[in-house]
Amino acid sequence: MSIIVPSYAYTYIKIGVLKKIIIPLDDLDKLEKSEKIEDLIDIIKPYYPSLEIQKYTIVNIEKKIYNIYIKLIGKIISYSPMNLRNFLQDYLLKYEIMNLKQIISGIILGLDLEEKRNNINFLVQDFLDREEFMTDLLKLSSLEELRLSLRNTRYYKSVREGILYFRNNKEIFVLESFLDQLYYQNLVRERKNLSTLERKMIILFTHYITEIYNIKIIYRGILNKVDRNLLSQFLVEGPIFLDMDDLNSLLNQSNVEDFFTLLNSMLKEDPDLKMLYKEISQKMEHPIWEIEKIYQKFYFSKFKLKPDKISLSTLYRIFELIIKKDKEIQFEIIPNVVRILHKKFKIFEK
Repeated sequence: MSIIVPSYAYTYIKIGVLKKIIIPLDDLDKLEKSEKIEDLIDIIKPYYPSLEIQKYTIVNIEKKIYNIYIKLIGKIISYSPMNLRNFLQDYLLKYEIMNLKQIISGIILGLDLEEKRNNINFLVQDFLDREEFMTDLLKLSSLEELRLSLRNTRYYKSVREGILYFRNNKEIFVLESFLDQLYYQNLVRERKNLSTLERKMIILFTHYITEIYNIKIIYRGILNKVDRNLLSQFLVEGPIFLDMDDLNSLLNQSNVEDFFTLLNSMLKEDPDLKMLYKEISQKMEHPIWEIEKIYQKFYFSKFKLKPDKISLSTLYRIFELIIKKDKEIQFEIIPNVVRILHKKFKIFEK
């Protein structure tokens, strides 16, 4: 049962452990050197409470780790004042959208109920108090049934347009992109009654990850030669460094080399990024990850921890967990899990 608290004092006491569960650089370096999956799991275990892996597959390990991440955010929600609680529930909505994408894929592939259920993360539905919603969607067997069931929900328009495009083109990219756009539009929506500090930290965060989303979708669209008029429909307004004119200029580049040349010229001279920025190139293994790391450093550079400022310290620790845990999973843990397991399978194939 969650507790609604009027201030951050109670939250501050409850989240004291958060800093200790972010993987330090020394242990992140050890992940790169791990050759056995058991060794990797042993390294990350202290930072993922109750992590138990019975089946060493990429899908299973990823699911277990994200479950713990979602559970941590769920605990924070239960200890938080209403403004932060509302924001965190909006943040978790991306995992419900992942579930909805799994439902859509399951219907298209003709999976049975149990197969579809195995692909759903019900933990996030529990924290959003929407388990029944997802259970009802699981029972559907056609895209038309899904469309009708989503009427009067936030997802209806996105799914309707996406299904129409899929029927005409047999391509699910548009459907998924409309759902992603919906997520970020909801995240950057106007939020009422925020304190000055909440406004600064929440709005800066939502705009920074939305700008990364815009950069990512343009980059992928150019790389995969997606129609630019179609691509422009998925952009979300929420600027920090790039307004809609900038985004449209990036969108109109003919290739990824020109895209990065223009992006570098737009970002590297900004006073807030000048000391943090490094040139991004398509030759990098993961260029968008490098941009995300720069934006992450920018975000934390805007806030200085002060022990006597309870609200600031509390919010800082919470955003530190949200950002850094998500990135350590995406950029460090899962890539190394993939590396180790792929190498293992290649050995077996010889």
